[in-house]
Amino acid sequence: MNGRILCEELKSKICSAEEASQWITDGSTVAVSGFTLSSYPKAVPLALAKRVAAEGEKCRVNLYSGASTGDELDGIWAEQGMIDHRFPYQTNQKARAATNCGDFDFADIHLGVFPQNLMYGFYKKPDIAIVEAVGILENGGIIPANSVGIMPQAIKLADKVIVEINEANSLDYYGMHDIYMPKNPPRRGVIPIRHVDDRIGTTYIPCPKKKIAAIVFTNLQDGHRKAVPLNETYTKMAEHLVEFLEFEVKKGRIPKNLLPLQSGVGAVGNAVMAGLRKSGFEKMLFFTEVIQESTLDLIDDGKIAYVSGTAVSPSPEGMARFQRDVKHYREHIVLRPQEISNHPELVRRLGVIAINTPIEGDIYGNINSTHIMGSSVMNGIGGSGDFARNAYLSIFSTPSTAKDGKISAIVPMVSHVDHTEHDTMVFVTEYGFADLRGLSPKERAKVIIENCAHPDYRDGLRDYFKRACDKTKAQTPHLLNEAFAWHQRYMETGSMK
Repeated sequence: MNGRILCEELKSKICSAEEASQWITDGSTVAVSGFTLSSYPKAVPLALAKRVAAEGEKCRVNLYSGASTGDELDGIWAEQGMIDHRFPYQTNQKARAATNCGDFDFADIHLGVFPQNLMYGFYKKPDIAIVEAVGILENGGIIPANSVGIMPQAIKLADKVIVEINEANSLDYYGMHDIYMPKNPPRRGVIPIRHVDDRIGTTYIPCPKKKIAAIVFTNLQDGHRKAVPLNETYTKMAEHLVEFLEFEVKKGRIPKNLLPLQSGVGAVGNAVMAGLRKSGFEKMLFFTEVIQESTLDLIDDGKIAYVSGTAVSPSPEGMARFQRDVKHYREHIVLRPQEISNHPELVRRLGVIAINTPIEGDIYGNINSTHIMGSSVMNGIGGSGDFARNAYLSIFSTPSTAKDGKISAIVPMVSHVDHTEHDTMVFVTEYGFADLRGLSPKERAKVIIENCAHPDYRDGLRDYFKRACDKTKAQTPHLLNEAFAWHQRYMETGSMK
């Protein structure tokens, strides 16, 4: 056990994953640790799935998490029909397929709001919490690994807690976390964070010892995504982003070392942030959700002073680097509950520059972050809404096309709206950036088409916009049938061209 359980009386709770899985039965509501494939439980979910498969047992549960988990949980439970309801976000391919064919009900919820609403009692209370940790303190306090997510809420609300102690994770994580939970109204109070590196909570998650039903030792690695290499498109996007930020510094609207940055999770966000390595910005601060590969690179380059997030989620190679030198990264990183990392009060107070990735945006600045062709959910809104609505600067960046150029990422009207034009200040593609601040809808359409759209689609967008304006003098001209015909064309032919 190598000193990972410091409470003697809890050592009697050590058992196998198979024994621990007996706590989960049909109809249970299960809350788990994990955020973007970081530090989610694996052994007990796998044991439960094996039990269900071997015995033909009916076991459908409601599943809550901070964000996405891996194949060992979201994947196999979806594949075996073990999920009834899933909140608030998922990226697993099997879970996505099960969602879109109606095998289980999925509700897409703002990640910063979900743990708060759990505490308000808006959802079923968890029966069981399954959390991954690196150790347990004398008082029962749980030391998280590389993510926090909804662990504090899950542990507080659940009747019983199963702890997976993952010996693949370093005990040096202890000290990286800042665990703070706001009270419910009317005693909520101000969250006293005024600087990115402020600490206001504990270094562990409080847990009554009597709640811990089982402790399982594991040595299983998280299923992190492989890093996506930089290409010319990503490089140009990063250059345009840096150009815009440099202009803002020149105008005196942001300081030389910028304001705290937030970057959405995924290949585009990681690649665009990597472009900051070549910039002249120094001593940068990040107030974000997910700390990806490029952020670790910026720390190693000495260009970042401090990072606040709720999860560290690099590639497998990046995770190996991180694990080798947790003590070094602990000097630059604090991990918080997602209710804090994504809190609108803090995003607005700190003046965060939010950079997120849409599936598509329309000529007026409305953003679709979640649905393909308006109906099939991809992942979920994640934390982009928490940041975009409250940011000092709200930026959306994406390649101008998808599917090898068959789809334009800029369309007359998005097929699903996650962020309205009111929350989009800047739009960036590999062709340039559109500064939308203070522009009317018609002015926004012109600058988005000319600065950001792919040349193959500009004439079509210009033609649509001209005819819409000719037909009506309204504030936001649209030809509704033709707007949706762009999406229909792809569904019928496989291309918008």
